[in-house]
Amino acid sequence: MPLCGNAQAGNWPARRKRASGMHQDQFPQTKDISMPKRLHPVEFVALMAMTMATVAFSIDSMLPALTEIGRELAGGDAKDAQLVLSSFMVGMGVGTLFTGPLSDSFGRKTVILFGAFVYIAGALIAWQAPTLQWLVIGRVLQGLGASAPRVVAIAIIRDLYAGREMARLISFVFIVFTVFPAMAPMIGDWIITAGGWRSIFLAYFLFSIVGSTWLMARLPEPLPRERRQKFRVVALWHALQEMFGIPMVRLSLLVQTAIFSVMFTSISMIEPTFAHIFDLGDAFPVWFFGIGLFCATSSMVNAALVVRFGMRLIITTTQAIFLLLSLALLAAHMVLPHTPGYSPYFFAYLVWQGAAMFQMGLSMGNLNALAMEPIGHIAGLAASVLGAISTIVAAVISTLVAQAFNGTILPQLLTTIVLCSIAMPMLLRMRRLERKRDV
Repeated sequence: MPLCGNAQAGNWPARRKRASGMHQDQFPQTKDISMPKRLHPVEFVALMAMTMATVAFSIDSMLPALTEIGRELAGGDAKDAQLVLSSFMVGMGVGTLFTGPLSDSFGRKTVILFGAFVYIAGALIAWQAPTLQWLVIGRVLQGLGASAPRVVAIAIIRDLYAGREMARLISFVFIVFTVFPAMAPMIGDWIITAGGWRSIFLAYFLFSIVGSTWLMARLPEPLPRERRQKFRVVALWHALQEMFGIPMVRLSLLVQTAIFSVMFTSISMIEPTFAHIFDLGDAFPVWFFGIGLFCATSSMVNAALVVRFGMRLIITTTQAIFLLLSLALLAAHMVLPHTPGYSPYFFAYLVWQGAAMFQMGLSMGNLNALAMEPIGHIAGLAASVLGAISTIVAAVISTLVAQAFNGTILPQLLTTIVLCSIAMPMLLRMRRLERKRDV
């Protein structure tokens, strides 16, 4: 993995001007700032992966507990138990609006460590929650705290890399990042079996303590004081205007929101689908682990292909294939018998669910890179706005789909088809923008 050189981040506009005539994803691939000398690139990737994994661990390891939480705190209502997931997502989305700009002003490490403090407080509240309402409050706080590592990790990578090399590095981070969440439901199931569903929140406490200590001890601050921006509302407004004045950023945001909505809906519905449709709730952690391991290879595939084919082509091809698979599952839903257990209908769903998660590794890192490329000088704010909008909208959509759960996969499937159908013309528009830029 190549190290970086010595130019300052503030030189981006000049470099962008010199790169006129190049594709959006063909700007210089590295930034001239040395990677922290105390940190080997392998350790850097591992640290960023663990930092970002706070979100996935907080969601995926909770999945095996939903039935038990619904039984104890929601009167057996599986729909209300889904609020444990959506409340975390909403808190994360709201927090994402602020963590990026704050990291531009106060430094990346300071904001991540403060987020860890809020996350731990939320975990302790949820651990002792006497009612579902208190559990939801604790989960909102956890989401607020988890928004810091989620956003700032991307900004740290952007501080040090640019272009396709940034996309490649994100892909390597995602390789590590996706293997651990694949194990999270199994780990969560072990913890819940040993100590009950409340003990999972003590695991979150320990996970955050270890990650924060590692980051505090090993990673030098990536954003020196001379490059920080004072937190001013007027400056934020101008930065927002700059962001949304760039068509590629707008389109990337809309596509990212659609894909995030598919992902959150899949995660919210997979455990109820296994438990209530196929009567395979006990086998869910093992199946999820298998799906997760398969999906981890998507980032490896992206890392191998992105430099050769470019980000937008990979995203467009992936979304087209997934839309066709969704339509095929809709046909299977109408003709195959909906029998519990390991039926042809179950395996058709399993293939589709695996594809839904696999396409994330081929899309999200590339979309982030496309959106961030022209706005690296406001990386923290950009990561915040992009993450906040896509997360909040996705949380709302996934909550509505969960509340519409009727004992079939139809609400989730139809929602996915609509979202993919919305994303496709936007991706084609991004291609037209690239061609126009080449003229």
